[in-house]
Amino acid sequence: MTEKFDVIVIGGGPGGYVAAIRAAQLGLSTACIDMNTGKDGKAALGGTCLNVGCIPSKALLDSSKHYHHLQHEYAAHGINASDVSMDINTMIARKDGVVSKLTGGVSQLFKANKVKQFHGRGRLLSNRQVEFTPHASDEQIVLEAENIILAPGSVPITIPNVEYDNKYILDNAGALDLSEVPARLGVIGAGVIGLELGSVWQRLGSEVILLEALPTFLATADQDISKQAGRLFKQQGLDIRLDTLVKSASVSDGEVTVTLEDKNGESEISFDRLLVAVGRKPYTEGLLSDDSGVELNEHGQINVNEQSQTTAAGVWAVGDCVRGPMLAHKASEEGVAVAELIAGKAAHIHFDTVPWVIYTDPEIAWVGKTEQQLKEEGIAYRSGSFPFAATGRGLAMGNAAGLVKMLADEDSDEVLGVHIIGPGASELIAECVVTMEFHGAAEDLARIVHAHPTLSEAVHEAALHVDKRAIHRGN
Repeated sequence: MTEKFDVIVIGGGPGGYVAAIRAAQLGLSTACIDMNTGKDGKAALGGTCLNVGCIPSKALLDSSKHYHHLQHEYAAHGINASDVSMDINTMIARKDGVVSKLTGGVSQLFKANKVKQFHGRGRLLSNRQVEFTPHASDEQIVLEAENIILAPGSVPITIPNVEYDNKYILDNAGALDLSEVPARLGVIGAGVIGLELGSVWQRLGSEVILLEALPTFLATADQDISKQAGRLFKQQGLDIRLDTLVKSASVSDGEVTVTLEDKNGESEISFDRLLVAVGRKPYTEGLLSDDSGVELNEHGQINVNEQSQTTAAGVWAVGDCVRGPMLAHKASEEGVAVAELIAGKAAHIHFDTVPWVIYTDPEIAWVGKTEQQLKEEGIAYRSGSFPFAATGRGLAMGNAAGLVKMLADEDSDEVLGVHIIGPGASELIAECVVTMEFHGAAEDLARIVHAHPTLSEAVHEAALHVDKRAIHRGN
């Protein structure tokens, strides 16, 4: 007899598991199919984010930051240490422990909310049926549901003539499990993943060279932020080479030889390890039967409308497999919205107020429009900014690089975008997101009392500067 549910979710990442929990909270009988398997061979919910993405990379970033600060920055605080060393195996084990705790926590949440977990592969058939193949088995079971939520996530993009072996040529997962610090680490791609993982190993002693095909560094960020980021990363020792196309990579005698082309023509460079971080693509391989009724677009994404409904009745899709930014928090909020829509409630997501964060040191975060976008769209605006070097808290911390930049509509003063590079940017962006979600003005932020001394005062002063009345800087 076919097992039936109100909702079946295919994919247990940030979009899928959150959708499943919310659906169960709303009284819907819910199942979640996820194929991810941990190092122990057991089911590991949480998708790329928890297992080989957001969480483990932040754990390594934190470890490497402590090590780097102890070596290079704590002396200014009167903290002296000699013969400092890093035990890479302990660092990796700590990272694995963080991952295990969080993935296990999702399993406990499933039990608490009565979500039925299926470990294996799910494939959408016609008429809202799902073919489930259990992990390490050829057996196939057909499940049914009134509604199906597709949340398969994404996988790393491959490039021609560069093949992963995750020993010498690595994807993001391979770069999280190195057993020793490579003397020379090449990184193809100077985006979020390349910068974060490159920073980890550079702090630990690697000579890191980032090879970026685009002529502009962090082209999606505001230009004032990306320019300052480029200067700061160069000072830290990251070698970022723009307008550099990788044509091939090969492994011989324990090293990787990369053939590249730049303004000087074609040349070769060798590394001990090579990380490929050129982006990700929707993971839809084996997800859909030919008669599922779900259509893909020219980018390989699942076609959905504004409410995340696919072209098949009762089938929804969220996360990295659909339009919009490939961000874990965007996927989670889509998952919540879809669960609530299925339950007959009102729900929506404002893609214009989804924050972006790069967890380098200093951190980079932004929400809304960049200055170049406003110019291209012909939107009249005013700009304000404030450096962390002018904040008492930033100076007291010894971590005052960076600034807050705020863009507001010239007539209405509504905040159109905020861009931050500096300490705690990932947390500071939140009040800016809230302001924009409520269509707040720069004046609103300028009139709100911010505690002193805090880093958030930079946001306050940037808002004041929009009207050229910042207190602690020249206007």
